[in-house]
Amino acid sequence: MIDLNDPSLYINRELSWLEFNERVLEEAADKSNPLMERLKFLAISASNLDEFFMVRVSSIMRTEESIPDASGLTPDAQLAAISKRVQEMITKQYTCLTRSILPAMEKEGIGFLDYNKLDRVQKEFVDSYFNDVLYQVITPMAIDQSRPFPTINNRTVNIFIELTPKEDAPFVRGVKWLPDENRWEISDERPLTKKYAVVQVPTVVQRIVEIPSPTGKKYIFLENIILAHLEKLFIGHTVTRTALIRVTRNSDIDIDEDEIADLLDVMTRSLRGRQWGKPVRIEKSKGIGRTAIKLFEKTIGLSSDNFYEINGPLDLSVFFGFAVRPEFSHLRHRPIRAIPAPAFVNEQNMFDVIRKNDVLVHHPYMSFDSVVQFVEAAAEDTRVLAIKMTLYRVSGKSPIINALIKAAENGKQISVLVELKARFDEENNIHWAKMMESAGIHVIYGLIGLKTHCKVCLVVRREDDAIRRYLHLGTGNYNESTAKVYTDLGLFTCRETFGQDASALFNVLTGYSKVMQWQKFAVAPSTLRPSIERLIENEIKNAGEGKPAKITARMNSLTDIDMIKLLYRASHAGVEIRLLIRGMCCLKPGIPGVSENIDVSSIIDRYLEHSRMFIFENGGRVRVFLSSADFMSRNLNRRVEVMFPVEDETLKAELIDIMELSLSDNKKLRKASSDGIYKKISRRGIPTIHSQLEHHKKAAEIGVQEV
Repeated sequence: MIDLNDPSLYINRELSWLEFNERVLEEAADKSNPLMERLKFLAISASNLDEFFMVRVSSIMRTEESIPDASGLTPDAQLAAISKRVQEMITKQYTCLTRSILPAMEKEGIGFLDYNKLDRVQKEFVDSYFNDVLYQVITPMAIDQSRPFPTINNRTVNIFIELTPKEDAPFVRGVKWLPDENRWEISDERPLTKKYAVVQVPTVVQRIVEIPSPTGKKYIFLENIILAHLEKLFIGHTVTRTALIRVTRNSDIDIDEDEIADLLDVMTRSLRGRQWGKPVRIEKSKGIGRTAIKLFEKTIGLSSDNFYEINGPLDLSVFFGFAVRPEFSHLRHRPIRAIPAPAFVNEQNMFDVIRKNDVLVHHPYMSFDSVVQFVEAAAEDTRVLAIKMTLYRVSGKSPIINALIKAAENGKQISVLVELKARFDEENNIHWAKMMESAGIHVIYGLIGLKTHCKVCLVVRREDDAIRRYLHLGTGNYNESTAKVYTDLGLFTCRETFGQDASALFNVLTGYSKVMQWQKFAVAPSTLRPSIERLIENEIKNAGEGKPAKITARMNSLTDIDMIKLLYRASHAGVEIRLLIRGMCCLKPGIPGVSENIDVSSIIDRYLEHSRMFIFENGGRVRVFLSSADFMSRNLNRRVEVMFPVEDETLKAELIDIMELSLSDNKKLRKASSDGIYKKISRRGIPTIHSQLEHHKKAAEIGVQEV
């Protein structure tokens, strides 16, 4: 009998996430990638770590109970394991940067210089830049008995400075920090022998500054300019020691929704405090002495276990904007041009097309323009009566919201659910919500205790024979910017049962309606989990009866322990299970008697794999579903999510082909072993299959056939 509660069967969620980020970092080290793509992956791995600390590590630190997770790790044990793993990752990041990427950039004539390596012309330029620009915006902050240690903003780079007065400096009342007593000692007899100050590297100007160069492109970091001119900020003092520091703070917004009267107002006020959340990590360069470390520990409230020494520039995420500069386009991938959705090419009316057949779109290989045009067409169509839509993450200049505002101006009934709690998009969503409200749109801010994560757009249209509902359902956000770099799937349909479910869903979201039974949708948090469980149980039953039994699924993450237990049961029963999971996976494949029938793969490539697709063999009558949800507890229990079937046989075949092509990848796909480590497949002697490039070719072929 298998004990499915055995901790050895599960991988800790946080350590699994770090393994995902390791795969991102591997792409930075992969010399087959163009140089600036490597630098971009390095920046992404650093940005990912920031968010990991701001959200996940901060959550563990706030945990009061010492209860082990499914893998057997207590919160303290998780923090210790995270610290060890992150230290290893940081070493790899900076080794990759200093030993591989920067030397390769030098060969391309792209270099970063220290101030002491500048020639006369370059020094004159940098000196002028400091005097004319930086000196005006820098605020040196002294630390003494009247000026306590300043609050360091989240993720900003700062210079910590140790100073001593010069011999001819005027007498000042001295203070001395006594770390063991956690206080300042005031001395009237002599000036302070050591003083401390902090200078924040300004965020209002570019941190990477281009400097004149007779050959190639040369740059200097802002902090290096400031370091070379510090004594101009502290006249009468000698700078004896400096170090760069960067504080990462808890940025998760935790509010009691049952106790608030106005979610919009509370979210707006809560966002103002994000820069000053509790510290969870300090990154520092070499040069900080023991006294300064003690000072940090006392004032910031972190022990030395939370300090990470960095051997290079702090905050590698700065390289993301640098890597995508136009002058480096020859060092990046050649852009892949998205094709227009073939079904809508040369057609005057999108609604006529959808009424004839369901339409599948595969982004970014097919342009997201079809989704934007669907909303724009509805805004202008005189027969359209209403548009209802969920918005989770939208772009800064959203054409979809502009179309919704236009629709409202045209007298249509518009209802939009804007999820104010979409992490790190709260401010953007608040802005759009206020703009739409001022345009007369009925805006809903989500449900108490739940995030609305489903992607649904419903258009109600009066036609000659009836009122008909047209739908777009997707796996990804209504964001035309991210749709260029995220792989997602969308379905246009006007099937009546789908329309009825969509109307019922919006009645739930906007009112107090309760749906007793969905016709086609499975909706979290009520019916999605039991629906998936029934589908898996059916495969277990079919396996026991000798019928074809297989599950193929792709998603972002698999962390829900109950779902993993059910998949273990299915594997034990003989169900073949293939999982394509980009990020976290707490399931261990290949364990004899438990998961020997489970294969886990992951693809990290130029596009972020984001779609969710579930295929069940169903005894030979294959069923295919798309969804906004991953197999995570938050998606199944605490979010409004939708899973929907694809019923058109042609589209089902297309989706199965998409899945099989992805699983056949031997360029960017990695397979997981039972210890949670992912490795690329050996391509020796076999043709290379690069699935993302092949998906684009397939989309183009479909376009040629249908145009």
